[in-house]
Order: sequence, then C-alpha cells, then structure tokens
Amino acid sequence: MKNQRTVTFNHNPLLKHALPAWRARVVMLGLMACSVALGGRALYLQGVNNDFLQAKGESRYARTLEVSATRGRITDRHGNVLAVSTPVRSVWALPADVRLEPAQARELARLLEIDINELNAKLGSSRDFVYLKRQLVPEVAQQIAELGLAGIHQQPEYRRYYPGGEVMAHILGFTDIEDKGQEGIELAFEKQLAGRPGLRRVIKDRRGQIVEDVEAIRPPRDGDDVALSIDGKIQYLAWSALRDAMQQHKAGAGAVVVLDAQSGEVLALANAPTFNPNNRANLSGAQLRNRVFTDSFEPGSVMKPFIAALALEKGKVKPGTMIDTGNGRLTIGSATISDTKRHGPITVSQVVQKSSNIGTVKLAQQFAADEMWQLFDQLGFGAPLDLGFPGETAGRVRPAKTWRPIEQATMSYGHGIAVSLIQMARAYLVFARDGELLPLSLTRLERAPAPGRKVFSAQTAREVRAMLELAAGPQGTAPRAQVAGYTVAGKTGTAHKLEGGRYARKYVSSFVGFAPASNPRIVVAVMIDEPSAGQHYGGAVAAPVFARLVEGSLRTLGVAPDMPIAPLHIARKPTDEAGDGRPARESM
Repeated sequence: MKNQRTVTFNHNPLLKHALPAWRARVVMLGLMACSVALGGRALYLQGVNNDFLQAKGESRYARTLEVSATRGRITDRHGNVLAVSTPVRSVWALPADVRLEPAQARELARLLEIDINELNAKLGSSRDFVYLKRQLVPEVAQQIAELGLAGIHQQPEYRRYYPGGEVMAHILGFTDIEDKGQEGIELAFEKQLAGRPGLRRVIKDRRGQIVEDVEAIRPPRDGDDVALSIDGKIQYLAWSALRDAMQQHKAGAGAVVVLDAQSGEVLALANAPTFNPNNRANLSGAQLRNRVFTDSFEPGSVMKPFIAALALEKGKVKPGTMIDTGNGRLTIGSATISDTKRHGPITVSQVVQKSSNIGTVKLAQQFAADEMWQLFDQLGFGAPLDLGFPGETAGRVRPAKTWRPIEQATMSYGHGIAVSLIQMARAYLVFARDGELLPLSLTRLERAPAPGRKVFSAQTAREVRAMLELAAGPQGTAPRAQVAGYTVAGKTGTAHKLEGGRYARKYVSSFVGFAPASNPRIVVAVMIDEPSAGQHYGGAVAAPVFARLVEGSLRTLGVAPDMPIAPLHIARKPTDEAGDGRPARESM
C-alpha cells in the first residue's frame, strides 16, 4: 500500500517540471533585504531620529498650558487701591462626556444663574469644548465642584474689580473678560499692568483632565502696579460736584479736570454721564466717552486772557491802556460782532473783567494771523498732549494762511477754534506758573517735574492773573466763583454750539481758573454741555462748580487761606459775559 502511494505521488503532473534553483535564492534574498530595510528604518526612527514620532505621540496626551499672570493694581497717589484683579473660576464642559440627570441639570443651571434650556443647548453642542459660565465667584464654583458632575470642569481666572465704581470710571476704564485693558488707564498702561503669562507642560487624559504636571517651562511674571496722580478725595469732590450741577441745570453732559499747578499732575478727572465699570450691561457710547480727552468744543471767552497776554507780551498795550468798545457793535466785512451791553472806553484789564468781545477783537487786530497761530501752537492747541490716553483729540486750529479777518477776530474770543478741556486746563498753567507751560502727568511723580516751556514772561503772567482775579470778583462775570478765605482767578466761557454748520441756540458753559491767586496750587476747568434749566452763562452754571471744587480741594491739600474769611458778596444774578457765546453775525 505504501509503495502504491509513492508511485502515485511521483507521477503527479504538477511536479513534472522542477523549479529553477536560483528562484528560491532570489526570493530568500528579497525577504532578507526587506527585513534589513525594515529593521534599519525602525532603528533610524526610534534610535537616531525619533523627534517626529515623539511629537506625534505627545500630541495625543501632552499639553502646554498658559499660566496666568496676576494683573497689576492701580492705586491713587496715596496708595489707595482703585483697581485690583480678584481670583474667580470659569466652568467648562466636554459635551461628549456629560451625562446629567434632570435634577442635576436643574441644580447646575441654578448655580450658574442661566436658563435650563440654555444649559441644555450648550451641553448638546457638537463642539469638543464649551464654556458654561465665565468668572464665577469662588464660593459658587466650589458648590458646583462638590456636585461631582462628569464632564464638568473648572479653571482659574481673574476678574477686575473697581472699588470706586462710577467715581473713577472714566479715568480707569475697564478690562474685558480676558482681563485685558479696553479703555482708560487699563488700556493706556496695558503692557505694564498685564505682566507676562507663564507656561507649563502637563499630561492630560482624553477627558481633558490633568494626570501629571511634567515641568514648568516659564514662570509667570505678575504685572506691575501703577500709581496714578489722582487724589481719591479730590476725585470724589469733582464727581459729586459735576453730578449735582448736571441735575440742577438739566445738562446733557459735563466734564471736570483738576491739575496740580506745581507739578502738572492730574489730581481729578470726571465726566458725566458715567457708568459702573463693575457692571457694564446696557452701556451706551455717551456713557463711555471721556469728554475731558476725547471731546473738543469751541471754548468761547476763556480764550480772551491769552489774547490780552499776547498784547502785553509784545508791548502793544499795558493793563491800563484804554480800548474804545464804542456802542457795543463792530462790523468787519459783512459780519457784525457785538457785546451784550455798551461799555464805551475801558482798560485792557476791564476787557478781560467784563469779557468784551469788541475789546478782545481790537487787541487781536494788532497782530498778524501767524502771530496768533504761533501763540495757539505754543499753548498746545491743535495737537494731542501725548499722555497715552486712548482717543485723545487734537482739537482744531486751522493754518493761519487760511484765516480771513473775521475769522481771526472770532478766534480771539473762542469761536472758530476747538479745544479739549484738558488742553484748556493745561494752557491756564501759564498764568498760574508765571508764564511757564508744564507737561502733564497721569501718574504720580516721584521727583521734580520735567522743565516746562516759557510762553510768557513772569510779568505778563502776573498782570493777566490780576485781570482774572477781577473777572472772578464781585464786579466780574463770575462772582459765584469766589471761595471764602481764598483768592481765586479765572474766566468764564459761554459758547453757542455748532449744528449742521450753523450756530444753534444750545450752549457750552465753562469756567477755567486757579487758586489761591496769590500762589496758585490748583487749576480747575469745568465744562457743562447744553444746560437747559433756564441758565446757560458760564458764570451761573460752571463757576459754582469751580468754587465748590476749589474749597474742598484746597482743604484736602492743606493749603492755608490767603485772605481773611469773611462773608462773600455775590450778586443775586451774575454779570452776563459780554458777548460770550455770541458768534459774529452777518450784517444785513
């Protein structure tokens, strides 16, 4: 039986032709070559150049996380905290991993203070990652963590808190939800306040939970604190005085700024309407505008002292030089300039005291247009102050070569030129500092201020200072600017507003001055936009705000009275600013 099988096998037709011997060797060599190639490739990737595979592997479990740096604090000049970042938590979820019972979902929605339908929509999202609520207080975040909900996670964050609320809103500005500056000082000093975030490498599981902290790549560097020049007490005085004036005169807007006449530091800055930076829901653009910096307006008669100073400086007149204002009307070309009443011949000092348009124009007519333009340029009009504050306006001063005679005339008393309140306050430093114009500072100065620029001689500045004392006196346009125990100096302004290229019966009332006049310590500028309660002259609307601020500020600063404290003699109705707010009218 065995032999028969052997014979049958040997005669199998498939084996009649023997395979060539070289074929087996070729196959063997091919297999060996492939094995060597695969082994070499594996050795190269795993032993020589494994960066690619290592990176691919780490991308599935290793993460580099940003470690937040604490934002620097903002303080006033005395170290009182005005803005600070407080720790909070954000709650996020991986929708694919969340499995909540109805009762758990309702409790989570209650703690998050969101509607249950909104929560379910977020958890039903097709995205890999969703925020459920940002910036939760730690106490609520802890209650959520104690629920132990699968797929619900938390991460630390910071939220900016402003203890002063509305009082400091426009000077400080605010940050966004990522704690980055968006307005005000927060934006202007973003690099200094923000610091530099750190980096650390961790290993996460597929649910996004950290299972191992590998290493710190770079430690975070916390932001630096910023000490402002603002005095918290004076700031509150400015804010409350402005708020009360707005309510009393039913005004559309207003602004106040207080400068240190000795250093150029900004002691207070307030705007109305205002807002609460801790709760910015339903804000409008009007509330956010920092009018001290961003709004320009025609200043009106607060410009007149500069023209008088230019005439004195150039030797054209002396304080007692007589100026004939005639019957209160002056025609230039086809336009007529008028005063509110007839003054006849008056001295240069009385031109400022009584705020005569015609007297000021006659002083201005003694100069070429370029001379007046150079004065405006030296005072800083037409250019931003470069304090780094966002949105700062340059105002408007047209080139002198384009001025017509009537335009030069109206610019002399504050029409046809636009300035910001901070520019005007700074310009009045030349009278408070014997002709020197200082640079301003929003931060507390640790050393003597930088040298200023000389605009007028000390004699000219003192002569105009005496005129401004008269303007704020019982016979001037602003008797309500007087303060018991202190001499004050300043000038009113009442300007028509431009609407559609024409002057409307709407006004901007202003007052700019300083005190004590004998040795100025502060400069205060007040602007009230569109008072509508029956009064609109600067002496009636803005001057009382100045007086209230000066009285409180000088006491806060410990400035001794420079005159006997006696009852003030204030007229029941302030003298009208002669010509304030009266643009040139075309003659018929």
